[in-house]
Amino acid sequence: MKILERCYCRVFQFCFRAALPLLPYREPAILHSMEQAAETLVEKNKKSVLIVTDKGILGAGLVAPLLTALSNKQIEYTIYADTVPNPTITNVEDAKALYLERKCQAIIGFGGGSSMDCAKICAARIAKPHQPIRKMRGILKIHKKLPLLIAVPTTAGTGSETTVTAVITDADTHYKYPINDFCLIPDYTVLDAQVTLGLPAHLTATTGMDALTHAVEAYIGDTTTRYTRKMAEEAVSLVAAYLKRAYDNGSDKEAREKMLRASFCAGVAFTRSYVGYVHGIAHSLGGQYGTPHGLANAVVLPHMLAHYGQCCNKRLGQLAIRTGIADTQDSDTIAALKFISWIKEMNRSMNIPRFIEGIRDEDIATMAKHAAVESNPLYPVPKLMNAKELENMYYIVGGKHLKLMDSHLQREVSENGNRKIS
Repeated sequence: MKILERCYCRVFQFCFRAALPLLPYREPAILHSMEQAAETLVEKNKKSVLIVTDKGILGAGLVAPLLTALSNKQIEYTIYADTVPNPTITNVEDAKALYLERKCQAIIGFGGGSSMDCAKICAARIAKPHQPIRKMRGILKIHKKLPLLIAVPTTAGTGSETTVTAVITDADTHYKYPINDFCLIPDYTVLDAQVTLGLPAHLTATTGMDALTHAVEAYIGDTTTRYTRKMAEEAVSLVAAYLKRAYDNGSDKEAREKMLRASFCAGVAFTRSYVGYVHGIAHSLGGQYGTPHGLANAVVLPHMLAHYGQCCNKRLGQLAIRTGIADTQDSDTIAALKFISWIKEMNRSMNIPRFIEGIRDEDIATMAKHAAVESNPLYPVPKLMNAKELENMYYIVGGKHLKLMDSHLQREVSENGNRKIS
């Protein structure tokens, strides 16, 4: 990255950090049951609600307790269940049309990050009917009060239930990008472990590692604060103690509750201190190939931390020590290496692959450009990289560098062997 670009990014991030105490961050009020959600709607005099979810969640019957609670309070509901992984602009516009047609007064995002993001951007479009979604990309493009918004996470990891961010995919261009505004923070979040008990093991693993990624990137960035470090440390500690338990036994209610708390804490941390290039790359992979976001984050995270190297060893080492992953007598470098090894072992133990298969060489330049546009200057990363520098990470994440090294090694062994024979 050129010196002027680097200076611009760091000045932008410095100014943003200086403004943090003045910005209107808030945390959603926490509810613990569907009954409390229905009671809240009654208190707010909301008589009709749009539920944004997906076919899998609906088909699994997870929405049923909410529907019962709403019916018991005589609250009418309409269900939009066509949300897809990596929700599209079409999803949002269809949900918005349904909201207006049925004269709804509030929105509930019920599901994983995709459903909650779809609900959040739907609310933004209702508040700003003349502003296209493409014009909302970036920071503070909405700045208007949204309809009452309740988030019900069925996974423990995305953090969408507490953040200023919603992510959308333009299906025409395969461009996946975040929209950031304080008004996107839900008014209420329902942390009910009961709706996460049926989550498949693979989704438990990848969404849990998504929460870990949020916490780690918030912690090692340059806009970290005492409060966000505290929340990130709590999130990492909970992931270390309970994610594998939830993965091994999906009915472990305590583990599920603790992972919901981990997701919430990580969400609070990164909505103030932001994330980094792991997310920029993961979003580009999701937009181009539909790669699930949690899976992409889980795979990219250890590779990116290793690439940062000394630039993040001090903070990453401190995080490792304070969460018990490294020993107090370890140096920052040793502690950081232990943390990266721990991530790799967590991935391996939950059958998360080491690399993302199917990354095409001809797509890398475009994806790297999208990742750079998203990340610079907003994300306060330990080491700044432009699009050209980011291209290398796609080869690493795709395992192509390792395959190339293996190919060279095999050829060298073969040549040496042939020489010995001759």
